[in-house]
Amino acid sequence: MSILDAVASRRSQSKVTAAAPTHEELLPLVAAAGTVADHSALRPWRLIELRGDARKHLGDAFADASGLTDHDDRDKAARKPLRAELLIAVVCSRTPSLKVADWEQDATAAGVAHLLSLLLADAGWGVMWRTGHLTRSAPVRAMHHLEDNEELLGWLYVGGLEKPQKDSRKLIDAEKFLTAL
Repeated sequence: MSILDAVASRRSQSKVTAAAPTHEELLPLVAAAGTVADHSALRPWRLIELRGDARKHLGDAFADASGLTDHDDRDKAARKPLRAELLIAVVCSRTPSLKVADWEQDATAAGVAHLLSLLLADAGWGVMWRTGHLTRSAPVRAMHHLEDNEELLGWLYVGGLEKPQKDSRKLIDAEKFLTAL
């Protein structure tokens, strides 16, 4: 399969099985994703694996950040990180730079996440990048032990594929998005 075919056929997988890649299986994928365009080679990103109880701690942080008081509502928020056996938190770790603005460093971190999602899909894993209004809440920041120069961009939810997904999404009309001066 060509890179064009792999990218064109990529689909977010909202439901995955309990299978997940090991830490060792992730390492070469992360190394490859780290080749993303990166002005001044700052590497302004890091990834955090959340497995087992770490997902439960994230669920507790979701419940705390939601401000919900009803037990059932808090429980529903707390179960969200349990949708996949592996979550990979994508963190932008900004480096002070006169040459590279914060937005550019955020773009690099987002690029790593997107490349990693493509690499995981190519390796046969189901992946969905999840974000939401709780991503940058104080309890979620604290749970991830983020530094002052860091922002959480979301999580890649990773697991096994339940069944091959039909290619139902049509490609965009590129003429509408590619213009010339």
